[in-house]
Amino acid sequence: MSLMVIDKIDEKILKNLMVDARLSARQMALKLGMSTVTVLSRIKKLEKEKIIKGYTAIIDHEKLGYDLTAIIEIIAKKDIIDIEEKLSKIENVCGVYDITGNTDTIIVAKFKERNELSKFVKTLSSMPNVENTITHVVLNTAKEDFRIT
Repeated sequence: MSLMVIDKIDEKILKNLMVDARLSARQMALKLGMSTVTVLSRIKKLEKEKIIKGYTAIIDHEKLGYDLTAIIEIIAKKDIIDIEEKLSKIENVCGVYDITGNTDTIIVAKFKERNELSKFVKTLSSMPNVENTITHVVLNTAKEDFRIT
């Protein structure tokens, strides 16, 4: 896999899209002082190279009833990649991270009710090759924004 080299213009386009993905190419071109065609062609290139994977809205999960955020450590016996692939397909799971240290994987998941979290952890613990889980419940979220702006 070769890395695409991006320049300062690409960076500016990406930062603008991270702040407002609804910004039109024309609006961005005016803002950056370049032609709409240039902005469009660069966006297409970034999409083709999968640097831009898609466009989405930033949601306030708590306003949708997802009041519980859990960070769960998983210690596996083996086949951690298989476990991570299964976890990635579960609706409540927001992030799956293969990490260094004593823990093999960290997942971040959101739940509406405590019993949903309880059921999820019990299901997780009973998965083949999951040796142990350690669940942390988030008390307060100081920041939750994966955009680099």
